This record gives sequence, structure tokens and C-alpha cells, in this order.
Amino acid sequence: MFRGALGFAGVSAAAFSIWAFGGGLFRGFGGEGALYAAIAAAFIGLSGPALHRLVPGGGIGRFYRLFGPAFAAYSVVWSAAWFVLESGTGEWIGSAAGSLAFVGVLSVAQRRPVGFVPAAVGFFFLHSAGYFAGGLSMNLLVGLARKSAEPDVRAAWFAAAKLSWGVFYGLGFGAGLGLALATLQPRTVSPFPDRSAAPAADPSVR
Repeated sequence: MFRGALGFAGVSAAAFSIWAFGGGLFRGFGGEGALYAAIAAAFIGLSGPALHRLVPGGGIGRFYRLFGPAFAAYSVVWSAAWFVLESGTGEWIGSAAGSLAFVGVLSVAQRRPVGFVPAAVGFFFLHSAGYFAGGLSMNLLVGLARKSAEPDVRAAWFAAAKLSWGVFYGLGFGAGLGLALATLQPRTVSPFPDRSAAPAADPSVR
């Protein structure tokens, strides 16, 4: 969870920088939907190098096979909830439905349906904590930005506000990701025999 939180916080800050510094470019090029798609692509592209060690022995290729489809499903479900409902309702429903979609895809890929419920519940709480803490942080910094009369200072505060949301969101999502991957880790057969069930050796045999 610690590795996931720190790693995904960095990935999230980089992905949110698209919104913080280039969000205006999408107004005439696809709008909000294109902006969300670009951010989601950045999340998927950057997560592999940063977080592939969360999958034991799998390497970056296996991480992408697990994380890519799961995050794509999460992004589609969350965005659909936001575009349809917006405001706080859309965010909460998006967080819940997105968590179910994300962990559900991971559970199927790992063939661990038994761990779905605890992984989904844990991911939802950690993801939501990071997401909404980021929203509070952004609102606080936006308030500071609006108090400044200098355009450059205001712009810097607004960019910092958006990036702060990305950092908090990444901490929560990354911790949830680490928890989900650990909970859904497939069971393996030990290469070493269980000697506890073996019959005792005949002491007369040397």
C-alpha cells in the first residue's frame, strides 16, 4: 500500500499536470471528454514504469495486462457517472461504481473472486478518501488564488490547486491499488512438499 500510494501519487501529479497546464487547449479540441481521455492515457502509460513491482514476478508486461483494462473500465464508469449526474452525487456514484469496475476486472484477471468484496470495499474507501481530500485541498488553494491581484500569481495558485488534487487522489488510489493487488494475489502451489503430513521416519533406518 505504501509503495502504491507514493508511486501513484507521482503518476497522478504528472497526469493532472495536463489539466493544470494544458486544460485550455482542449476547449477547441474535443472538450472535457478529450481532456479526460488524455489524462486517463497518461495514467495508464506512466503507471507501468512506476508501479509494475506491485505485481510479484510479473514484470511490466503483466502489470499492464492487469492494470490497463481495469483502469480503462474504471475511467469509463466514473466519467459516465460524472457526465450524467455531475456535482457531488455523480462523484460519489462514480467512486463506488468505478471501484467495483476496477476491482472486478482485477478479480477476473487474477481468478480470485473470493477476494473481490474485501478488495472492492478497501479500494472504495481509500480511493474516496484521496479523491475528496484532494477536492478540499483544491478548493482551499483556489480561495487563496482568488485573493491575489497578480495574474501570474493567480495562475500559479490555480495550477498548484489542480496538482494538489492529483497528489491526494494518487495517494488514495495508489494505496487502494496496492491493497487490491495484495488481496487478489493468486494462490500458488509451493514447490516444497509439506513435510508435516509425512509419516515419521523409521529410526532403525540410517
